[in-house]
Amino acid sequence: MAWVEIVTLLAVVQLLVFGILVGRARETYGIKAPATVGHEVFERYYRVQTNTVEMMLIFLPVLWIAAKYWSPHRMALIGVVYLIGRAVYCRGYVRDPKRRSVGFALSALPTLVLLVAALVGAIRAALIYY
Repeated sequence: MAWVEIVTLLAVVQLLVFGILVGRARETYGIKAPATVGHEVFERYYRVQTNTVEMMLIFLPVLWIAAKYWSPHRMALIGVVYLIGRAVYCRGYVRDPKRRSVGFALSALPTLVLLVAALVGAIRAALIYY
């Protein structure tokens, strides 16, 4: 499970980095807290962070549950694709929101795969122990 733990911690680090980027954009564009609007580029950084929080609420539980029932190494690899997708999403969204689709897909699809794996694993376990 060490690889799953590493992917989990990298996801947390990535979210912290996105938060730092939001703070830097807030300073750069003169957006005073608690405002979340005011400059388009700041708003893009803010949306990346917010969307990442929303995705992590789904990603982390399904990663851990899937890793309980299937190979933790393989589930961690799927998690790495998620992390790459989030980075691509950030880069694309900040440059041009229309360019966020590839990054979003690279993080949403692995999350969906993990969700299905977790659900199938849990159902199989429930049927075996029933």
